[in-house]
Amino acid sequence: MFGEKFKRKYALSDKGVSNTVKGMIWTIIVNLLMMSGMGILYYMMKDFIASHTDGSALPNVWFYLGMTILFIVLSLITHLFQYHATYGLVYGEIRDMRIGLAERMRKLPLSFFGKRDLADLTETIMGDVNRMEHVWSHVLGYLYGSYVSTAIIAVILLVFDWRLALACLWGVPVAFVLLFGSRKISNRNAEKGKAASVAVSDGIQETLENIREIRAANQQQRYLDSLNEKIDRHEKTVIHGELVTGLFVNGASIIMRLGVATTILAGAGLILSGQIDFMLLFMFLLVITRIYAPFDQSLALIAEVFMSEVSAGRLMEIYDLPTAEGADTFIPDSHDIVFENVSFAYDNEQVLKGVSFTAKEGEVTALVGPSGSGKSTCARLAARLWDADGGTIRVGNTNIADIDPETLLTDYSMVFQDVVLFDDTVMENIRLGKHGASDEEVIAAAKAANCEEFVSKMPQGYDTLIGENGAKLSGGERQRISIARALLKNAPIVLLDEATASLDVENETKVQDALSRLLSGKTVLVIAHRMRTVEAADKIVVLKDGRVIEQGSPSKLKADKNSIFRRMTELQAQGAKWSI
Repeated sequence: MFGEKFKRKYALSDKGVSNTVKGMIWTIIVNLLMMSGMGILYYMMKDFIASHTDGSALPNVWFYLGMTILFIVLSLITHLFQYHATYGLVYGEIRDMRIGLAERMRKLPLSFFGKRDLADLTETIMGDVNRMEHVWSHVLGYLYGSYVSTAIIAVILLVFDWRLALACLWGVPVAFVLLFGSRKISNRNAEKGKAASVAVSDGIQETLENIREIRAANQQQRYLDSLNEKIDRHEKTVIHGELVTGLFVNGASIIMRLGVATTILAGAGLILSGQIDFMLLFMFLLVITRIYAPFDQSLALIAEVFMSEVSAGRLMEIYDLPTAEGADTFIPDSHDIVFENVSFAYDNEQVLKGVSFTAKEGEVTALVGPSGSGKSTCARLAARLWDADGGTIRVGNTNIADIDPETLLTDYSMVFQDVVLFDDTVMENIRLGKHGASDEEVIAAAKAANCEEFVSKMPQGYDTLIGENGAKLSGGERQRISIARALLKNAPIVLLDEATASLDVENETKVQDALSRLLSGKTVLVIAHRMRTVEAADKIVVLKDGRVIEQGSPSKLKADKNSIFRRMTELQAQGAKWSI
């Protein structure tokens, strides 16, 4: 029952399966104990009637009082253990699930995040895990425990009288057949509801992230109308799904409860024919008041079990993805970056086709070419943010595909055009470059990156909060904090992706000055569209349509009249657009 298929079906860990078994066992004990209370009442009534019909002694009040007190005490104890097994243990599982998901995604290649929508991932981590929490704590142990305890009680009832047992229990399997028959419909509605929920989250996120552009274009009403439409669609989808599910659940409940009527009718017929006495029917009527109780909540929530399979599938999809793994030691003989016949495809679109070049240690290698030529892809592959589909990328004598990305990235510093900052102080945003760095180290890196100029004017200096993604800073200031991070890390390999593309001339000069300190003696791979920013590079690699079409020093390429780099430089000098 609790094999690998069960684990995947409900996205459970080994510990989660163990907790479910504990919850199931205590549910069985509780259900059987509650049924034993009906037995105490039955035998007390039987003794009482016998004392009035055949002159027997009155029932022992103290015996039954003691049994009742024992029943109450055991009931309290077993319910406490059941609560702990079904609720208390589950919350630890939820914590482990979220941490496990975060750890799993930390090891996934960045290509995964490029293909998955952020709102969809957020819905998985929060919404899907919340749904599974409810199923783990309220349904699984309770439901499977009810299956077993009802089977045990059914066997006991069949021993007493198989005719009344069938009259009492026939509705249970019929009710569950009806519910399980509706599983496909429930799953289909759950998938539609999940898609509608993600669409709402995506719409809200998109609106908030682009609020300035929306206002600037005077498109507020159009976006609000679109968002309202998504919310209405989600509401209708949820209502329709719950209505259909409710029809099946209530239909199953009604069918199950018909067992009360059939038990009374069958019992009355058997009494009239003299085949049973009234006390046996009385016992079955007592049992009926309890035998359906374990399923009352389960019937209401079993549809949620079906819908949870969709959430569990989304969670397991993340766990099934291959992670970027490798050795946890990285000691290359040099920090030359070597591309050998590297190819890479993104969504079945070939981005790189047999790319080969070497970025030598102590030199600046610039990747240039038109948009879409594969420059940024090369930078990401060089740091193993993505894995190449073919060919080899080496740092010195080491194939980076054999090294764990987190270990590999200890030797890399990256400065991108789009700087990501946190709603924290200047000090902590720079310290991100080196965990545990002292304040003195952070300030030294900040000064080397020319940050002192603007930090000194802030109210609390380095302890000033800079707002979400550095909202209180200019583009040049944000870029210099990014460079300060890289300086603090002081890694032997530096990747620069359009680090100065969006800056004005004054800020570009300041950033270039900071970069000159960062790049000294390092292996540098730089991506730029402005030719004047790469003319000082030691080597130029020109890419077009995912291929290297020429490479060499700037002076060598400029001297070649047929050089594409020379043509690009001349066109930019004239202020014209170029194409190749």
